[in-house]
Formats: sequence, structure tokens, C-alpha cells
Amino acid sequence: MKIPQFIIVPWLLLSAAACVAQPDYLHQAIPIRPAPPDPAIARALQGIQPAHIQQTIETLVGFGTRSTLSSMETDLPPGQGINAAADWIAGEFNQISRECGGCLEVKRDEFIADPASSGAQWGNRIPRPTRLTNIYAILRGTDPDQADRMVLVTGHYDSRNTNILDARGAAPGANDDASGVAVSLECARVLSKLKFPATIVFVAVAGEEQGLVGSVHLAKLARDQGWHLEAVLNNDIVGGNTTPGDTLQLKDRVRVFSEGIPIDASTQDVRRIRAQGKESDSPSRELARCIADTGRIYFHPGARTDFSAFLIDRPDRYMRGGDQSSFNQQGFAAVRFTEWREDFNHQHQNVVIPPAGSGQPVMGDLPRFVDFNYVARVARLNAATLATLASAPGVPVKVEFSEPTKPGTKIIELGNSTTLTWQAPVGAPDNVRYEVVWRETTAPDWQYTLPPVVPSGAAGSPVILTLPISRDNVIFGVRAVDAAGHRGLAAVP
Repeated sequence: MKIPQFIIVPWLLLSAAACVAQPDYLHQAIPIRPAPPDPAIARALQGIQPAHIQQTIETLVGFGTRSTLSSMETDLPPGQGINAAADWIAGEFNQISRECGGCLEVKRDEFIADPASSGAQWGNRIPRPTRLTNIYAILRGTDPDQADRMVLVTGHYDSRNTNILDARGAAPGANDDASGVAVSLECARVLSKLKFPATIVFVAVAGEEQGLVGSVHLAKLARDQGWHLEAVLNNDIVGGNTTPGDTLQLKDRVRVFSEGIPIDASTQDVRRIRAQGKESDSPSRELARCIADTGRIYFHPGARTDFSAFLIDRPDRYMRGGDQSSFNQQGFAAVRFTEWREDFNHQHQNVVIPPAGSGQPVMGDLPRFVDFNYVARVARLNAATLATLASAPGVPVKVEFSEPTKPGTKIIELGNSTTLTWQAPVGAPDNVRYEVVWRETTAPDWQYTLPPVVPSGAAGSPVILTLPISRDNVIFGVRAVDAAGHRGLAAVP
């Protein structure tokens, strides 16, 4: 039998005298600080302009209705309806591709949603077989070893008014969700000018208002085709509502929702997660933390704009859902971006413009209630996250605790130190480094780290690291970092 090689990373155990009056997890710990910004990414973010956002949103509103059901209407006025919107979005992706020398693969995911199909949960929202079209553009990674890794940004381009079955009435959908489509298109426009080791996918889905039908189909396609999706960013209602008199809307942050226990977890997985106290360490939760970390790199007081991700430990808002859950169902890490406060007079409402001075509110999801500067900030945060993850080395695999046993037995020997083992991400470059991170069990985000670990053993060998820290008192994670400082997603043992 061939004896596997290991990379042993030594750790200096501290003397008992040095441990007085200080938790073990603070000794030689380095508080986590933002990584230095990547100049190329920072320059790309400056290319995201509110004027581009405004043009996209107003163009989408100009299609009159983008009701998914309008795809089957044959007598709509020219240039109206969801099919015209789909053609325009595909045209925008194609134009972006022409400007970067054909760097994007623009695809249409077309299918028929049939309410008579087995297991359909949206039959009351799609009364007859209806054609849906998801549009997406792929920016392939330049590193053959890492190009299979993918990160994805999406928004839904369909809209609705008060009557979910109204296929012809005005349904402008400026905030819900032309704003999210604008984010996806802007990310494609600025990031297509750069090269990344991994692949980025820019998406606009249909059928969200009919029960997430479009994203369910695309997420299943991704699973069936073996997409190695590390992250999905869903932008839905990111318009920064500008209703006059709303003094509680916050424009310096965006909510990021993420699931805790993965929705696809087996009963055995759930028992293990509960036993280890890791209800807040799903891949989606680690993605949310990565978004917040990226925000601290590129958006801070004194930078071009002060903006942050406000993490919410819920899959979505109360009693509602979004396209991120379709990807969660297929086992992918996915989160939702949404503005701080929604105005329900401007969601799912028929357009009503009352007489001036009547005191009645304007109803309808109109562009006048969208803050294009705010959407641009959300787009920059999305683009920075996509670029960082597509540049980083990926996620370490087989991250585990190494359980010591009593000599000559299989009995686990308990102790106060912790030994971690892991292996390199698939396709990781030779210069990959690792950060072991940890936090107190009640802390929402990673707090401490060590100097980056640089493996010195044979490529493909497990890394082994022993720390004088009890795993009972903290949550550990490991993330891969490249030579330029791009941090990947953390993996918990």
C-alpha cells in the first residue's frame, strides 16, 4: 500500500504562563482586515454608471408589460411584451460581446411551462402551456484548470401588475425587477473587459412572478449539465425606493439574505449540523460573508462610495421567496440582494396616477421611484464579488478535523488542541496559500486568522495544521488565497 504524503504545518504551542487571562483563540491571532483592492477590479467598478442603469430600466419599462404570460399573446402592439424584452436583452449581451471581441457566449434557455405537467406547483399562475426564455451570457475563464469553476449573477426580467393572470395590462416592473436585470447587464459590460481564471455567467430569467419557474428550470439545467457553480447572486428589488416622504430608506447598504441549514440537506446532514453548532455555516452563508468582506475592500469611508452588505440570516423576507432558492434547491450557494425598505404601493400594483393634490399615492412600479445611483452601487458590489471569486483559487476540499486516537486503538483521544486537514481546490494554481479563519460561536462573521499558510510538500498532498485552540469555543474555516490576495469562499470542517 502506498503511504500518502502529507504537508505538515507546524504551530508553536504556547507556554502555560503565556496563556494567563486570555482565551486560547486570541494567542498569536491576527484580527481579520480587508485585503488590498485589486487595481483592475477597482477601475472596472468605476465604469458602472447610473446613466447606463437608467437606460436599461427605462427601456425595459418601455415594453409595456413583461408578463410571462404575454409570451403567448399574438396580437400585442409591435415592440411590446416579454418576447420583445427577451430579444432586447439578448441583443445587449451580443453587443457587449462584440465590444470585447466575442468574449461572451450568449444563450437562450427556452422551454414550455405546462401546468398539466407532473408536479407543477404553479398551475394557478400559468393557466395554459407557456413559452419561457431565460437569457444568459458566459464569460469563460482563461485558466484551463479553473475554467470549470463558475460564479453567476441574475435578475428576473418578467413583471406583473395586480392581476397575476393579466398578460396585456401595463406592468412596468421598474424596481421589480428591471433593477436586477440592470445589475446583471452592467456586470457583464464592465467585467467583459477583464480576464479571469474562472468563469462568470450573467443571467436574466423569466417566470419569477409565476412561481420562480424560469430559475427552477435554469438551476436544474445547471445541475444536470454539471456546472460547478460556486456562487449565485440574485438581485431582486434593488432600486433603492425613492417614494417622497420615506425618511427610513437607507442608501448606504443593501440587504443580503442567505439560508442557514441548506434546503437540500439530508436528515443525517441536519443532525450533524445541529450537533456541531454550524447552523450558520452553510455555503450560502459563507457566500454572504464573502460579499460583506468584498464590500469592506472596495467601499468604505474615504473611498469612491460608502456602501455595505447588510447580512440577514434568513433565506428571504417573511412569506416570500426569490430565484436564489431555486439554486439552493439544487445544492448551490445562492443569496438574494434587496433594498433596505420596500414600498408595496410600487410592487405588483396596477398603475394609477391620482389627480395632483388629492393626497392619494401614485401606484405602480414606475421608474420615478428608482434611485439609479443606488442601483449602480449594488451593481458595483456584485461586480466586485464576481471578479474577486473568479480571480481567487476556489474552495478548499475535504476540510476536516483530524481525530487523534489512543496508541494501538481506535478510541478518540480528547484534547484541547485542534488539528485541521484539507486539500487544494480543484485546479488551484501552484502559488495558492491558505488562511485559517475562526470566530467565536456567537459572532456573525470571521474575526481572526493566522499568517497565510504556504504549503511546502508535494502537490496534491493534504495540508495538516495543529493549533492550540479548542474547537469547542470557536468555529473554524479555511479559505484559499492567491498571490494577489483574492480570497475565496471559506469552507468549514
